Amino acid sequence: MSVRMLREPTIAEQHQQWMAEYVRTYKDPQEKAKCQAIFGQNLRFIEDFKRSGSRTFELGFNQLSDLTSEEFVRNHTGYLASKQPEPAETTSYSHENLADDVPDIDWVEEGVVNHIKYQGRFGSCWAFSVVVAVGGIVGITSGKLSVLFEQQLIDCDATSYGCRGGYPDNAFKYIIRNQGIASQNTYAYHGMDRTCNATKAAEHTAQIKGFADVPPGEDELMKAVSQQPVAVIITASGREFQSYRHGVFNGDCGSQLDHVVVVVGYGKSEDGINFWKIRKSWGVAWGEGGYMRIQRGGGSSKGICGLASEASYPLLKDNT
Repeated sequence: MSVRMLREPTIAEQHQQWMAEYVRTYKDPQEKAKCQAIFGQNLRFIEDFKRSGSRTFELGFNQLSDLTSEEFVRNHTGYLASKQPEPAETTSYSHENLADDVPDIDWVEEGVVNHIKYQGRFGSCWAFSVVVAVGGIVGITSGKLSVLFEQQLIDCDATSYGCRGGYPDNAFKYIIRNQGIASQNTYAYHGMDRTCNATKAAEHTAQIKGFADVPPGEDELMKAVSQQPVAVIITASGREFQSYRHGVFNGDCGSQLDHVVVVVGYGKSEDGINFWKIRKSWGVAWGEGGYMRIQRGGGSSKGICGLASEASYPLLKDNT
């Protein structure tokens, strides 16, 4: 009796299957060939990672699997410092008196974090993160989940760069100056820079009175997150970060702060690993349904991926 060996699918076949799964199209055969080659490189990277031994996290395909590291950073991050210096308007940090040993929290399970969205191939993560942080504290206080929209910040915050990047603190300042931010139904996301619509921007669904910067360090960040979702700036340019699928991440993040996310909780895995839970804006096909767990502790004082380097949160009342 003859035994038929199963043939391994070629890179071209796997790329075609990936295209169908993620509804990816190309403008011409040349672009497809170029992206297929990049897909093949990422495929080999993932396979090499799997062969490297037991890790606390897994890699896999996602909608970013045909991008080089440079394209990934350029099109899917978006942290940039202000284009013009402004005087500090932050209020005093309000959680410094909380106990260091605070219980685990998941604000997603508490029902105050809106559904995962996809920023597209634009540097608008800063806007997505700010509206989640604002919606979170409004939800905690009012008991109602507000789905706010990012396009207003992209169009109207003149201190940022729209879809090319921005800075969370400046977005908080804009919301304060504007006396609020509109809802998804009023000011829809288009994934491009547009002229600010003053009429729509004047329709306020949520308001804040201030914001506070968290002192660097994981202990201080934990105190803040125990009270509400917190916007943080992280390093996200590493290849392992790009292909993250599942588990508690403690791998290659890159070398410089370039991406804004929201820390929506913290806890301990079944394997006993302490982690932060972060909400991304790369759609539900990335990571754990759009979320990621990053190891808490064990790295530098500012955390793995620099997660506890720069963090801030909105306030519904002025604490000054």
